[in-house]
Amino acid sequence: MTLQLYAHPFSSYCQKVITALYENDTPFDWHLLTPDDAETDARFTALWPIRRMPLLRDGERTVVESSIIIEYLDQRHTGPVRLIPGDAEAALEARLLDRFFDNYVQTPLQKIVFDRLCPAADRDAHGVRKARAMLETSYAWLDHKLAGRHWATGGEFSLADCAAAPALFYADWTHRIPPDCVNVIAYRRRLLARPSFARAVDEARPYRAYFPLGAPDRD
Repeated sequence: MTLQLYAHPFSSYCQKVITALYENDTPFDWHLLTPDDAETDARFTALWPIRRMPLLRDGERTVVESSIIIEYLDQRHTGPVRLIPGDAEAALEARLLDRFFDNYVQTPLQKIVFDRLCPAADRDAHGVRKARAMLETSYAWLDHKLAGRHWATGGEFSLADCAAAPALFYADWTHRIPPDCVNVIAYRRRLLARPSFARAVDEARPYRAYFPLGAPDRD
């Protein structure tokens, strides 16, 4: 039975899983989550009342949370690209960097983006300043970490790179990567050139007008 993915192509966490699926040409059926499709939304809510996408259905099994979905795919729908390294130490590094990109890049960038969606009276200027400071710290740490590395772990393309691709893609739109972080800038370019992520980015292009900060005329 073909995998069923409840997702939206413009969502960063959905792109993380979509990249993993495209890496191995894993077949799946889209269930596009949009405000005007009440039927799909109702099925999604029944499966996962927390209502955080993406969600994967494999037969009668429901798998949620992007990192867990990628681990599940690597175990149950194994392809030629192993996204969890076989070496235990390398696997720990991949999982560490996955958490880094989710917690210290995605979380602060989403704080900035979601704050812009709030009414002016409800915005959190202090919280946004803290989020921007976190991104600056994360960029600097990552620039050092990536020295001499092509992909995030220093080995092959992995879970960590699936997490990094949408995180750095939208983070640079939100709070520009400083020009002195040359390793991060070069790594982001490599991610954008990776066919699996390039496909995910192209599929999301029609939705760029919805980016609250205004999508830049690049990438």
